[in-house]
Amino acid sequence: MSHQVIVLSEKEMPEVVRYYGTNKVIRNAPGVIFAAKTSDTSITAYRSGKVLFQGAGADREAARWSANGSSTAVAKPKSSIATGDTLPANFASLSVLGSDETGTGDFFGPITVAACFVSSDQIELVKELGVKDSKQLTDAYMQQIANDLKEVVTYSVKTLDNVAYNDIQSQGWSQGKIKAILHNQALQEVLEKIDPVVPEHILIDQFAQRKTYFNYLKDESSIIRDRVLFSTKAENLHVSVATASILARVAFLEAMDQLSIEAGVTLPKGAGPRVDQVACQIIRKKGEPFLHSITKVHFANTQKALKLVYKK
Repeated sequence: MSHQVIVLSEKEMPEVVRYYGTNKVIRNAPGVIFAAKTSDTSITAYRSGKVLFQGAGADREAARWSANGSSTAVAKPKSSIATGDTLPANFASLSVLGSDETGTGDFFGPITVAACFVSSDQIELVKELGVKDSKQLTDAYMQQIANDLKEVVTYSVKTLDNVAYNDIQSQGWSQGKIKAILHNQALQEVLEKIDPVVPEHILIDQFAQRKTYFNYLKDESSIIRDRVLFSTKAENLHVSVATASILARVAFLEAMDQLSIEAGVTLPKGAGPRVDQVACQIIRKKGEPFLHSITKVHFANTQKALKLVYKK
């Protein structure tokens, strides 16, 4: 889908609103002040002064206003205390395939990994759609913007449910190995989708040293190695990782919602005392085997919940 972003002044924006007034549509998204849809173009105006044109007629409609508006400048990367590989000075403005995961520290629910390709000409669009460090965003906000992001970027989401997780973990697989394999699979899927386009770099939110990561993958039939970089706090370094983080989180939240329905109780996130209490309730109501089917059994929460059951 073709897209263009221009920036208009406070005086120019009302002209856009008036021009597309008869094509107005309701769009409840963060920062949106006006939206319209013509036969071949979607127009979205933001409080920031930016106007996003999407569709076959995007270039034509943007050109109608770009004589007055200014082109969007690439934002400087956020300050970070990230560690890992040394990245190019202009890394934030390059075409990058990024990956991230979530759910690894949660007793309930799966592990989800997402990979996302953001080309250099998509960076400002993705930012306009609301992407920033996912740790600065609420779950509700991420769920709100996820569908828009999926329409724009090429991505892959891998979800390892609890039954499969417990099975391979009991065979001696570490979380590091599990995550490495899921990252590798997600990255491979995106590369296949964008072929013959090749990202300038691949950035993985680092959870293991390079040697350890690739050692985890030694038995895999296909290993993504070319142009791979690792960094902690990678979501601050390129919007591709920030987007991947959001999509992974939303997939995790959707899985948690479904598991909550099956359990008959809202499942808490994390691995704290509240988790132990809810796990105890589930054992009493549905039995220990059911609890195992929706949790990471090797977590200490399992034994803590059992103690609560027998204590009472």
